[in-house]
This record gives sequence, C-alpha cells and structure tokens, in this order.
Amino acid sequence: MIRQQISIKYALVSGLLSILLLFPIVSQAQQTLEQLNQALRYSRYSRISPKILPVKESDRTFVLQMPVEKIEENIEFGVYNFSYGILSSFQEPITAQNMINLTEEDLVRETDFHFYFEKKVTIPEEQEMAFALFRATDTRQGDEYYYHADLISPFVFGYPDFWAYYGDNIPFDQNFIVKNDAVEFRGSTTAMLHKFHYPASFDVPLPPMEIRPAAVPREVTVNYQGDFLLNTPKKFEEDGYFLIQSDTNSTKGMMLRTVHDAFPKVKDYDEMVEMVVYISTRKEHESLNAAEDAKIALDQYWIGLTKDEDQAKKLIREYFKQIEFANILFTDFKEGWKTDRGMVYTVMGPPNEVSFKLNGEIWSYLVANSNSKITFTFARVKNILTPNYYILNRSRSLQPEWFKSITLWRNGQMAF
Repeated sequence: MIRQQISIKYALVSGLLSILLLFPIVSQAQQTLEQLNQALRYSRYSRISPKILPVKESDRTFVLQMPVEKIEENIEFGVYNFSYGILSSFQEPITAQNMINLTEEDLVRETDFHFYFEKKVTIPEEQEMAFALFRATDTRQGDEYYYHADLISPFVFGYPDFWAYYGDNIPFDQNFIVKNDAVEFRGSTTAMLHKFHYPASFDVPLPPMEIRPAAVPREVTVNYQGDFLLNTPKKFEEDGYFLIQSDTNSTKGMMLRTVHDAFPKVKDYDEMVEMVVYISTRKEHESLNAAEDAKIALDQYWIGLTKDEDQAKKLIREYFKQIEFANILFTDFKEGWKTDRGMVYTVMGPPNEVSFKLNGEIWSYLVANSNSKITFTFARVKNILTPNYYILNRSRSLQPEWFKSITLWRNGQMAF
C-alpha cells in the first residue's frame, strides 16, 4: 500500500513536471512577429547582422537573398543555428512548422565577412500579405537575432527584378555607397537599367517634444541620367541619392545614397559641428557655426561641457560612436543620424526593447532607478524609395527623459 502511494505520488509529480516543462516550449512556439524583442538588431554589441533582400521573379515569386554579416571575427558556421520562414501576418505564431532550418549545405557562399543563403519562395494566390523572417540563434548563450522583410503588404510598392553586388558576389546589404565606388547590378529579365539622381540635402529633424510639423520641400529635383547595362560595374559620383529602375513606368526600384569615404564615421570638423546639435543649446550651436576655426571652437565646446580634458575625450568617443551606429543602421535617402530613429538612437542610446507592427516600430527604454519605461513610437510611412521609412510620433510627454539624457551627455556620464 505504501509502495502504491509512493508510485501514485511519483506519477503525479512526474506528470506535473512534464506539464511545467511543456510551458516554455508552448510559449516560445506561440510567439509572433509582433511580440519579438528585436533589440539585438540595434545593439552596439551584436556579433552578426542578418538581412533579407528580396528580388522579385514574378508577382508572387521572390528570391530571398539572406546575407549574414560577420561582425565577430573568425566565426565558425556551427556557432549559429539559422532558419527562415514566411508568415501571413504579424500575428501568425512562429512555430517549428513554418520555420525552415538552414544547414551548411544551404550556404551559397561564405567569405571572411559574410555567410550567404538564397532561397526561392512562392506566395499562394489566396494569401493577402507575406513577410519573410530570418532567425539566427547563437548556440553559446542563446541570443536570437531576427530580421524580417515585407514581401507583400500595403507598405511595399514592389521589389526590383535585379540587385547590386559586391566584388565578392555577396548582395549589397546597405542603402549607402561611397562616392566613386562601384557595384555590379545583375538581373535576368532585362538588359538595361535606368538611373535617376536626386541631389537633395536634408535638415536635422525636430526634437521629440516639438509637435509642430517639420518643413516639407515644395518640390524635389530629379535628374534622369540615362540607362546603363546590367552585369557591368557602375559608379555613383554625385552627392544625393539615386533610384535605379528596370522599368521607368513602374514603382519598383533600388535606392542608394552616396556618402563620403569616411562614412559612417565623421568626415571633418565642419560635419562635427553639425552633428552636436542634438546635445547643444541653440546659442552654443549658433556660436559653433559662426566660428572661423571649427577645430578650436569644438575643443573649447567639449572642454567647456566637461571641465576635464580626459572626460572630454571620452565624451567625444561615445557621442560619435553613436553617430556611427546611427549611420550604419538607419541611413535611407537621408544620412542615418538625420533620420528620426537615428536622432533618438544617438541621444538615448540603443533601446532595451524593440517591437515591430505592420504600421510602426516601438522602442522602449528602462528608466534608471524605476520600474517604468519610456517609449518612442515610430509610424511607418508609405514611401516609394524604401519600405522602411519611419517618422517619430512626437509628444511633449517625451521632454523630461529627453532632457535628462542630454544632461547626462553634457556631464560626460552617458555610456552604453
């Protein structure tokens, strides 16, 4: 009788343990694209950077180019588990059934700087929307890196049937190109591409608590620069941004912005003066702009903030490291630091939580010595040049934490 009671107890405990062990699996299986925390996408300490670059073969068939940049040196393939899948919405559960594992045999190419996968997918006719998701899991500490891209959604005007490639045959995985550098455009459905140049420059964005609308140019200059052959290297020599199209009557194209050869780092002292606007008073910035010698003026500015030369050097390194990351992460037709997301990233640092919805992106920061968070919401805006154009929802309620961060910068206490 005692043995039977023990046996029953053991069975109950064993069953309870089985149920408890099941919960994390079920919870993970039921996670959705909308629920994912993609903060690693913007971390200063990420070890890799995955991307999805869709190329359109037909109305519902895409080639998913999936380059994974190796930020950490000497990464071996087996350190990461890679998978991809197609979701019909941001609310569809991410499960083992809709994510396909990628093995070393799936590698199209590996270089010193990239792993590169490529898969063709076809979206069923009855499916109204489609989103590609790439996942890379670091087997050492379990970090999960995600990247998603709309294939069919209201925010996509269409993907081109060509793409640009580096000299090592890896797809061009950024939106900016150094002036006079060359990339090679490749495609299979046409022999010629058309090049449009927009010689535009942009103002610094308004701060988060400024609710008056920003000035909008009444007209945009665009210069058609003719056509050129596919499968030949092409250089971009003018300042501004370019739209490359195979069909000038369509909305599909590839956008590239030209940058100086120091980009994403700072080019010179004049550019430094422009960039410190986020942590300067209006009077300070006007004084810097009016200075005859930008270097001397900046030296005085930084020392004036910290009252200590070593602290000033540390502050300069941190601030312009933020600018560098903003340029890498958020450059579109604007330089990254001039975008709304780049501005918030520069001042507030990398967000603790990042979530995406179809129509927006939400960043959360933990408030020091508090259980509360401050949230920045970026509305996704339809744009023919990029499906990833976001504008900050500005609010006066953001002012207190914004000014706290600026004060930390000015005291040399901001660090990430």
